Amino acid sequence: MGAGASKGVAFDPKVDIPSLKDKVILVKGGSSGLGAQSILEFARHEPREIWLGARSATKAQTAIDNIKAEMELGSFASVRAAAKTVLDGSDRLDILLLNAGIMAVPAGTTDDGYEIQFGTNHMGHALLTKLLQPLLQPLLQPLLLKTAEQHGGVRVVAVSSSSHSFAPAKGIDFDAPKTSGDGVNTGARYGQSKLANILFLKELARRYPQFMAASVHPGAVNTNLGASMKENSWFVRAIVPLLTLFVKNVQSGAQNQLWASTSEDVVSGTYYVPVGVTGAGKPLSNNSALAKKLWEWTEKELEAKPTA
Repeated sequence: MGAGASKGVAFDPKVDIPSLKDKVILVKGGSSGLGAQSILEFARHEPREIWLGARSATKAQTAIDNIKAEMELGSFASVRAAAKTVLDGSDRLDILLLNAGIMAVPAGTTDDGYEIQFGTNHMGHALLTKLLQPLLQPLLQPLLLKTAEQHGGVRVVAVSSSSHSFAPAKGIDFDAPKTSGDGVNTGARYGQSKLANILFLKELARRYPQFMAASVHPGAVNTNLGASMKENSWFVRAIVPLLTLFVKNVQSGAQNQLWASTSEDVVSGTYYVPVGVTGAGKPLSNNSALAKKLWEWTEKELEAKPTA
């Protein structure tokens, strides 16, 4: 741990999550793995509603029958449609858990022309967060602001990764996100997207002090996130069976994001490793100037895209 690091905390979701009575929660990427486990733990504490954002209605239906919003982060049109469903169907939002993501996929672009990992892991989440506010309609009281004022605050939590350390030396290569990333190591592309998660939440916390915004590393967890790795790399196919002997199960892996979503000890704008440990981020993850630049770049990109 680096300077200013904190010690970990004991956290049992069954007993340490406070009452979620009257709370409304949206979990992006909730059909399996860490997201599904988070929904299960949230549900034990009786929230009013849980919205599940999944890549397909079929996946959502498999996970839980009455909590679904079809959402593919690699498609802005899909994100907009899902956000509209949530906005039309609920009058508040207390916890926004940005859990979805992809890793180690071949070079390519999203429907909107972004490098596929950056576009999915960062741009899709940024658009969803924006649409659930919404920042560009000052005459309408934003949903999250309304919740913060009326119901004692909201949480926005993004699942990042210690792999943010694999990002390029400059942190975010702003020329790269609008390319396929062909010729760039897939780990570097993934690391850049995960660094973007940390920086975006850091800047969200600065711009909206009424929010509690944090990013987390879940630890090495045995989920289906690495399915594409096994499909696309003979080396990973060979070592994954061995790696599974050393990784956490999803029950343990979900603890850090559940803690960040509910604990009173969370400091807004902070990156945490399991559970509740600070000081583990690489220097670039604390770069306020880079966080501001990423926010402004992202805003310009989102504003330039058609809303239809």
